[in-house]
Amino acid sequence: MVDIDLDGALLRVERSLEQTKEAGLVFKAPKTRYGRRSITLPPSTVAELRAHWRTQQEDRLALGLGKAPESALVFGEPDGSPRSPNALTKEWAAAMEKAGIAATLHSLRHTHASTLIASGLDVLTISRRLGHGSPAITLTVYGHLFKTDDRAAQIMEAAFAGTE
Repeated sequence: MVDIDLDGALLRVERSLEQTKEAGLVFKAPKTRYGRRSITLPPSTVAELRAHWRTQQEDRLALGLGKAPESALVFGEPDGSPRSPNALTKEWAAAMEKAGIAATLHSLRHTHASTLIASGLDVLTISRRLGHGSPAITLTVYGHLFKTDDRAAQIMEAAFAGTE
């Protein structure tokens, strides 16, 4: 898989898929240069992606298509062609409705950011993971989630006293 390194637990965001009237599905660069980034993956996600890949291989073999090449898309059609983003969005919405959950695919991005903020991760790291051009963008969107820290006076006093 070209954009995912499961052994290194790394997702490389280097392209996106867009539905166009003229050319159909086309790959393009991210909207900004900051959108091109590498994101570390937790072990649980790597395990799920490995299981998904195994299922894909089994499905391809059952259809007589043979093993998928290393460059195959993680969430492509069985023949290796890209899946329509609109179809995926509709499938997600149907699954969420059936489960009684109000969640869009984009809300997963917000959940990811909110969880990282709640864990105390720094805004620069979060901003880079989200592909924001600046931590100021992250703060504008998610600033209300950051806890204020009133220890500033104590920290400065300790620094002046030479105890920090």
